[in-house]
Amino acid sequence: MANEKQDVDELLKTQEEVATLTRGISMRPLLREHQDMVVIKRPVFPLKRGAVPLYRVEGRKELTLHRILRVQKDGYVIRGDNLYFKEFVRQEQIVGVMQAFYRNGKHVNCETSFPYKLYVFWILHSYPLRAFWKKTLRPILGKIKRAIVPKK
Repeated sequence: MANEKQDVDELLKTQEEVATLTRGISMRPLLREHQDMVVIKRPVFPLKRGAVPLYRVEGRKELTLHRILRVQKDGYVIRGDNLYFKEFVRQEQIVGVMQAFYRNGKHVNCETSFPYKLYVFWILHSYPLRAFWKKTLRPILGKIKRAIVPKK
């Protein structure tokens, strides 16, 4: 398992796969910060839509784990499951790809798990609805609630 002193990309140079705890909220609800462990393997290119690569953002030290939305000839369009903006990532930035994860001690293989594949389908196709909820409908409902529910 990788720790703070060992970088995952360095470990992947000598190992086929590396397990590490997650950090951040960009991949929620799938991955919970400091609770779920991901298994990262060396990438085999080209990666497919829905895959979750681990990559280095230029100019930053930490690695990021986000989902591929679209494959292009010169790279990938990527977004975190809990985010509303896209990024473009070149193949050279990718150091690994999520092969599996552990949630509550249960192993989930990203290549064979049917529930995981359903989740990926839902997350890739529900973005317009989720964005509408977060950016439009939820704020409106919050204003209505604040207007009709008295403050304590």
